[in-house]
Amino acid sequence: MESLGREDGMTTELRRHLRVRVPVPFACSVARIGLQRWLAAERAGFGVVLDVLLNGATVMSPASMNPGDQLAISLRLPDQTATMNVNATVRWGNRHTFGLEFTDVFQLAEPRIRKFLSPAPSPQA
Repeated sequence: MESLGREDGMTTELRRHLRVRVPVPFACSVARIGLQRWLAAERAGFGVVLDVLLNGATVMSPASMNPGDQLAISLRLPDQTATMNVNATVRWGNRHTFGLEFTDVFQLAEPRIRKFLSPAPSPQA
């Protein structure tokens, strides 16, 4: 994500991918991976996905995560029957809400995310 400074002192974020607010938040599970898995007091937990991008998501969880934490995420997008797994890095955190950047989107997961993010076709009159 890039930031662009403006004359009025505000910044504008330039995202590479569209962020889609989830109309009904859905559950996911999070688990630390790598060395953090063994060193952290909280190794895993559950969360609620608030929005989704092709390369990430915003999650709210009682599990405490810090920027840089590596996670394995298991989630089932609305209107999809199967659970999908992705690896992610925590990019920012604010109390119990954190932003994830997907680092490994497994082969079958990417088309499912793209389908979820694509707008529904409008009905023909």
